[in-house]
Amino acid sequence: MRRVYLDNNATTKTDEKVLEAMLPYFSEVYGNAHSMHSFGQEAGKALDLARKTIAEILKIEKSELIFVGTGVEGNNLAVRGIARAYKRRGNHIITSAIEHPGVKNTCEDLEREGFEVTYLPVDENGVIKVEELKKAIKRETILVTLMHANNETGVIQPIEEIAKITKENKIIFHTDAVQTMGKIPVYPKELGVDLMTFSGHKFNGPKGIAGLYIRNGVRIGKVITGGGQERKIRPGTSNLPGIVGMATALKLATTNMEENIKKETELRDFFESEMVKRIPEIKINGKDANRLPGTSSISFKYLEGESILLGLDYKGIAVSSGSACSSADLEASHVLLAMGLEVVDAHGTIRFSLGKYNTREEIEYVLEEVPKVIEKLRMISPLWNEYQLNK
Repeated sequence: MRRVYLDNNATTKTDEKVLEAMLPYFSEVYGNAHSMHSFGQEAGKALDLARKTIAEILKIEKSELIFVGTGVEGNNLAVRGIARAYKRRGNHIITSAIEHPGVKNTCEDLEREGFEVTYLPVDENGVIKVEELKKAIKRETILVTLMHANNETGVIQPIEEIAKITKENKIIFHTDAVQTMGKIPVYPKELGVDLMTFSGHKFNGPKGIAGLYIRNGVRIGKVITGGGQERKIRPGTSNLPGIVGMATALKLATTNMEENIKKETELRDFFESEMVKRIPEIKINGKDANRLPGTSSISFKYLEGESILLGLDYKGIAVSSGSACSSADLEASHVLLAMGLEVVDAHGTIRFSLGKYNTREEIEYVLEEVPKVIEKLRMISPLWNEYQLNK
């Protein structure tokens, strides 16, 4: 059976060059990077070089980059760390109604600790309403945390515009760039953010390694206690193979970025134009907004997303019915509901996310199979049959 992977927003295949770069750090250069002996010094040099590589790509100082385990961990360190460090200044945090659970659930947890959180609305395309941000700011506001691009729809937020507002009001600004890093140009200082999270496995690097940019001068309160690694912000033995792998992956992604953007955009646009022609009663979410090149969120009316997902999986096609971090949750997507979709339409939404390894032939195969799956499921759908009767 043919297999096609279209769930690259959940995770990506590790590039063979990345794996090759990592291998020596499992069994050849295996010392603890913070040990004083020669084994440790060898590992320490590799750690320093990887940090330097990423810092140069992002146009930041080495001292502004710390390594963490995952994007969710990075978001927790950023949001909780700022909340703890600046709580004497105020207790108000601003975020949005469409954040990844790594930020959304953290903010909800901080509400239980006594912080006040404002959740900004978005328009029908999933773009944050900047005027609502201006209205939400008050004297007690210490942090704005907003994603760079949404993991479900791929919609890119006006981060630079928002950063000007936070800077004018002397508010710390964190962005979750997990979905954008390695896919489009991302430079934290040009964006104007104070903190930024990214994760290696989203751009063909290894799982279990991520990065957190913290602008020099920004204080972070203790979230994890331990040794002195990573400026005492994220103590623990450095994951050297992962760090080397992430640095290699980011270098590859940025070197070939223009080519990958062009290819993925063309494939996505071809895919969406053909889907609209071949299947009635569908909606492309965020279509009129600036989106990531490879992300397509499509609502198939009168159906359940899980049924579509399983039907496509039977054909060897891997997609998602929402965020991989909450795929076990059968509730409708909070992102799509915030965009104004009806609950029934949100339930029938599938995310197709392309990556650098996808081909035109794969997309043509998917275009052959998706209409068959949709037609079959609609034949047994009471909602679809009711719609047909009332047309």
